[in-house]
Amino acid sequence: MPASYGFLSTHPPTRCGLATFNSALAAHLTAGGPPAGVVRVTASGDDKRPEPGVVHTWSARNAAGWRGAAAALNAFDVAVVQHEYGIYPGTDGEDVLPLLRRLTVPSIVVLHTVLRQPSARQKTLLEQIVAAAGAVVTMTGTAHDRLLVGYAVNPAKVSVIPHGAADHVGAPALRRTRPHLLTWGLLGPGKGIEWALRALARLQDLDPTPTYTIAGRTHPKVIEHQGEAYRAGLHRLGAELGIAHAVDYQAAYHDQATLGALVRSADVVLLPYDSREQVTSGVLIEAVAAGVPVVATPFPHAVELLTGGPGLVVPHQDPTALAAAIRRILTEPGLAAGLAGRTRPIAAELRWPAVAARYEALAGRLIAARSTAVAPAAA
Repeated sequence: MPASYGFLSTHPPTRCGLATFNSALAAHLTAGGPPAGVVRVTASGDDKRPEPGVVHTWSARNAAGWRGAAAALNAFDVAVVQHEYGIYPGTDGEDVLPLLRRLTVPSIVVLHTVLRQPSARQKTLLEQIVAAAGAVVTMTGTAHDRLLVGYAVNPAKVSVIPHGAADHVGAPALRRTRPHLLTWGLLGPGKGIEWALRALARLQDLDPTPTYTIAGRTHPKVIEHQGEAYRAGLHRLGAELGIAHAVDYQAAYHDQATLGALVRSADVVLLPYDSREQVTSGVLIEAVAAGVPVVATPFPHAVELLTGGPGLVVPHQDPTALAAAIRRILTEPGLAAGLAGRTRPIAAELRWPAVAARYEALAGRLIAARSTAVAPAAA
């Protein structure tokens, strides 16, 4: 019989990368099998209405909420836990640790962040989480190596399974008369959109001149603390640079069909992130799987996936280098097609069905190991 899965994470209608990831993984991992159950973690300001499949809600304001969350997860064969600092209650989200220790079913913890320079508390907490988990997943080789080198963990517990991507290859592409640059995802300081706008201003000599779509709402946590100041600043900068007419700000959270059409219409995906820590980017995976050339700054996931592969890496906060890379892709004969062609060998393994199959295999090994351990004890 197929295993049943309980998932612990933020989850729609919460709009964040973790919630989107968990929703997609749950849908593909349980397709055709027993119903899944989601234990949804909520913060103040979240829409509290549960979506179908949510069996329990753990509010960040409930100090002892991990007890009920663990009980709900123990009703399934395997618990899949998304981990990100700050998602769970307690300092650095420490309340996830007693939950893991209370689980009576095998657990898979998915690490969305592995810090290169954690605080002493963050380091100890992550080491204890790995020790309590049945298995741990990182989504890149960089995160895997960083975990094994920088933390005292059991290497046998750690697997690399890539972040999944939707299949946008068959999505209809909008016909455009001008080159189309695209960035999407939740906005906030650190996304580096200001550098992309400055790069666009340096490309106004091209004929036809490119357009740039910035698709995505402002991150809820940014709105909570700063309102829409970042987005307003981008609008002002575009006007000052004289490129406001070429920028389409889409403050919307696109569904898969709309996003697929948007991604397929792009000539270049821009990821000008300021981060030097980001070991996982769902947007990067989606762009590569769709076969669209990428220009990105050297955050760890981009360096790992794009070096010698389907994109170009440029220095952080360098609009001149960003513009030069975009210009190359738009004007250099054969470059765009060559970069897109490099995605074909890896695109299939990045799509959700293949990714879910690897989680299923990992869960199967945990269940088998548990059965083997229990059998002699019962005898």
